[in-house]
Amino acid sequence: MATIPLMEPVYKGSQGPVFFAAGFRPFFLFAAIQAAVMLPLWLLAFAGHLPVAANWNPVVWHSHAMVFGLGGAAVGGFLLTAVPNWTNSHHVSGKPLMALFALWLGGRAAVAMAGILPPALVAVVDLGYLPLLAFLLAKPLIQAGKWRNIVFLPILGVLWLAGMCAHIEALTGKAVGLKGVTLGIFVLLLMIAIVGGRIIPSFTQNWLRMQGRPVEVAPVGWIESGGAGAIVALAGLAQVLAPSSPVAGALLLLAAVVHAWRLSGWHGLKTLSSPILVVLHVGYAWMVLGFALLGLSAFIEALPPSAALHALTAGSIATMIIAVMSRAALGHAGHPLVVAKATVWAYGLISAGALLRVVAPVIPDGMMALTMAGGSLWTLGWILYVVVYFPICTKPRADGRPG
Repeated sequence: MATIPLMEPVYKGSQGPVFFAAGFRPFFLFAAIQAAVMLPLWLLAFAGHLPVAANWNPVVWHSHAMVFGLGGAAVGGFLLTAVPNWTNSHHVSGKPLMALFALWLGGRAAVAMAGILPPALVAVVDLGYLPLLAFLLAKPLIQAGKWRNIVFLPILGVLWLAGMCAHIEALTGKAVGLKGVTLGIFVLLLMIAIVGGRIIPSFTQNWLRMQGRPVEVAPVGWIESGGAGAIVALAGLAQVLAPSSPVAGALLLLAAVVHAWRLSGWHGLKTLSSPILVVLHVGYAWMVLGFALLGLSAFIEALPPSAALHALTAGSIATMIIAVMSRAALGHAGHPLVVAKATVWAYGLISAGALLRVVAPVIPDGMMALTMAGGSLWTLGWILYVVVYFPICTKPRADGRPG
């Protein structure tokens, strides 16, 4: 089975402040800060206590912050750390990393001030991050001939296009923002299908072998040869073009079956004693549940699509992000792969918050209370992550090595 091992990239001496010595440091930390700051602001807006920029659909504004803020930072941090390992090349650090981070941070500030700044300026600043990220990653991937991993470059291109759609609504008044956000969500889910399918069974096999309980993961050929990603792409395209249609619903239900089948072969129940490992299985399970709920919502009127979307976003995407970030940051900062108790609580709080957010639209009378409670728990999970990982991301490696 193909794997993406999260090993050490090549480090070549000092490249400036330690915070910009490796991509995971600024992006993994600020992805969590973005989540911990922007979700409470959305809760205030949802309750009517905070105005949202007049030229932004409030739902698009909130979703954009999560998909392109939190998601964009997490994707950048992961790829900046993984690509040097795949290609045996020097990692991005120092001034190039500072410039990339400044673009991401500038985009967050611009969108936050969308009611004050001209919409065109907001779009230009916000849309600059992903092209530079792709440029920095393209050279080592192409030079090393890693064609199998070059797939992440067009994926970044589609994510950029999704972000553009969100801005077009603000620029032109054309209602394409929600389509852009939906496309962005499915791009992130596609990355989970690809990356999760490589690292989860690999990490599980390795850990169980170390525990003296070796297992074999028998891959289903057509699923691992592209079927897993293809069904996510098809279902996502159908949901973007014809949301909640019977065709989209059927493809989403098929995606749920395919990925449930895939997940069932990864021996997740045997990892319950390892929080840093079982959380990866939980994040993937959230994706299966989200596909099933979104597919069923096309045929069951009482099941709002928003409930399913939060299973995919607040549930799957957020859980997979914190799972990968908490593991990769420890390893690449020279710490043992053992998470703190506070991080375990963060895992649980994020899933608990997501669950309440999924239930909220189904119970109209309790929607406000459940949304506030779920959002508060979810935010607290990210705050705990920031508290634990701030020193890990900002201090030199624990083992004294560069990076």
